[in-house]
Amino acid sequence: MIIAVDGPAASGKGTLARRIAAHFEYAYLDTGKIYRAVGQSVLNLGEDPENLEAALRAARELDPSELGNPDLERDSAAIAASKVATLKPVRAVLLDFQKSFAVSPPGGAKGAVLDGRDIGTVVCPDANVKLFVTADVEERARRRHKELLDKGEPSIYPRVLEALKDRDARDSSRSAAPLKAAADAILIDTTLMDPDEAFAKALGYIQ
Repeated sequence: MIIAVDGPAASGKGTLARRIAAHFEYAYLDTGKIYRAVGQSVLNLGEDPENLEAALRAARELDPSELGNPDLERDSAAIAASKVATLKPVRAVLLDFQKSFAVSPPGGAKGAVLDGRDIGTVVCPDANVKLFVTADVEERARRRHKELLDKGEPSIYPRVLEALKDRDARDSSRSAAPLKAAADAILIDTTLMDPDEAFAKALGYIQ
């Protein structure tokens, strides 16, 4: 059983995907963390995330244990991730890892839940269930702004909003696996939903 959960940043897809995985006891993979880890690695070396050579080297040397690094939650890592994700050779290196996880979930799990931006269209086009989670960009910016403040990090709402708009444009217009809903994906708009409502809708469809 493979469940693909796609959508833009701060739409609630990660929260939903983790909850689905826990409910069914499936393996869970936040594919954005893979790109964040590569982007952060490039930044740590003082390189530009858009530098193909540096990003490709970081992708090939990626250590799965790095996915738990708290630095990956920072906006700087998110922006770097969105930049390395536009590089086709980097995506090719990381694609095999994601496909392997989906087909052979770790820990003997009977299914896998992967969330990202191209799971249902590129990584797992044959997934049993495809969900596309979205929300108005203003609401997503409000959520991200609150999240940063709750973590004690400085945040200015207009800047968060502008950053999300830029990221949406970059993710949707890239030539390599752009952000878009699969033709057979179920749309879940969380603008006016709380996490419980989103989970109930997803669960009803999956079951």
